[in-house]
Amino acid sequence: MRQNFFWSRLLAFLMLLAVCAGQVYAEDITFGCYTSDKPTTMYGKFNLIMDYLQKQLGSEGINADIKIKIYPSYMKAIDALVKGDCDFVRFGPASYILAKSRNKNIRLLGMEHKNGEKTFKGIFITAKDSPVTSIKELKNRTFAFGSENSTVGRYLSQAELTKAGIRAGDLKSYKYLGRHDKVALAVAAGNYDAGVVKENTYKKYAESKGLRKIGEFLNVTKPWVVRENFDDKLFSALKKALLKLEDKNVLKSLKQHGFLSATDDDYAFVREGMRLSIEFGELP
Repeated sequence: MRQNFFWSRLLAFLMLLAVCAGQVYAEDITFGCYTSDKPTTMYGKFNLIMDYLQKQLGSEGINADIKIKIYPSYMKAIDALVKGDCDFVRFGPASYILAKSRNKNIRLLGMEHKNGEKTFKGIFITAKDSPVTSIKELKNRTFAFGSENSTVGRYLSQAELTKAGIRAGDLKSYKYLGRHDKVALAVAAGNYDAGVVKENTYKKYAESKGLRKIGEFLNVTKPWVVRENFDDKLFSALKKALLKLEDKNVLKSLKQHGFLSATDDDYAFVREGMRLSIEFGELP
């Protein structure tokens, strides 16, 4: 007992010395994201930036070990952030809004950008030889969405369809295919009359697979978010590291050009689009 007491007091003393010297000894920090590709691909995608962040925290006197946790679904990742089971995440806009509606105390670290822009486009697509020329002509047609939890692949595209007078019951049929690349390839193969994909996917497959744009809309870039009661010093250090990130190899792995400061207002139009998407309805 006396020996255990001695070692516990010694550890506490050493930690106090470290703090006085400017070191903050943090517990392991967990970064979370949901599966959008194979787990091995996901780990490869985020390992570089986690190494970068860990080094930057070290330069701020924070000794932390960042672990990556990949959740099997959008909702499991949202649940983890809301409940505080992971410390910070990279989400799509819709997932951030859903999480914020459940826990108002989560905070934005920043948002990704390309060429300084906070927005990019979602694209309605059809095959080049299709007679369809606009989304208003999709009545009685088959349609491919992305994930049921995707900002582009569901919420904002359904809001746009609603604006054009197209509801779920007006389509011949529709299906959620899960990923943007699956939508592009399914439309190109003639399995669906039309679909919706993010801008990068359209550019990747438009020429090689014979796709044509019949409509577009804006989406906002991905936010990085921390849980409720996340340590303020860690928050400031992570935010600083993200905003000054210029390493091209790290950014290439994310397919982004950097990070910008973010506020909840940056996601207001997505929140409105999600509200409007409810009017699209769902087929029984």
